[in-house]
Amino acid sequence: MTLTRCSWANPANPLYLAYHDEEWGVPCHDETRLFEMLNLEGAQAGLSWSTILNKRETYRAAFDQWDAEKIARYDAKKVASLLADPGIVRNKLKVAATITNAQAYLRLREEVGGLDPFLWAYVDGKPLVNAWLSAKETPAKTELSDRLSKDLAKRGFKFVGSTIIYAYMQAIGMVNDHAVDCFCHVSPKRAKK
Repeated sequence: MTLTRCSWANPANPLYLAYHDEEWGVPCHDETRLFEMLNLEGAQAGLSWSTILNKRETYRAAFDQWDAEKIARYDAKKVASLLADPGIVRNKLKVAATITNAQAYLRLREEVGGLDPFLWAYVDGKPLVNAWLSAKETPAKTELSDRLSKDLAKRGFKFVGSTIIYAYMQAIGMVNDHAVDCFCHVSPKRAKK
């Protein structure tokens, strides 16, 4: 039996399929993964998501397993080594944004407890489940992503435009935008989370 998936799930890339089937749209409350995905979505700006997925493990190694406390203290020597690493997107602004985001994240954690309570308050702790017939219907941004984007930017986060933030919301399961015919639209696994 062949499973029906969202049209964007690339069957030729096992990482992409695993991401679609096991992560995208699944509510996430893990602080490290929330921080990782925020930065990976920013790194993806202007590139394909498969480019970032293929570099994900290298990103984890390069950025100390997404340890925000370590990243917040990166110095010029560490930045130079990151910009020389072919396993990540070697964009000076994106690398600098990750460091800035670590610093903003630490302030947010001190203030409200972290990304988990901050983000999920926007949806009253429950994922928004949409009923799109196809990926073409899915918006690139919404009024909610506009508000969240502005709030994150006001708190010092970088590469958090509304389109990036809507993709982030999908990635961490604040929004389930799987097409209605996709086996991941609403499954028992997802309903439990």
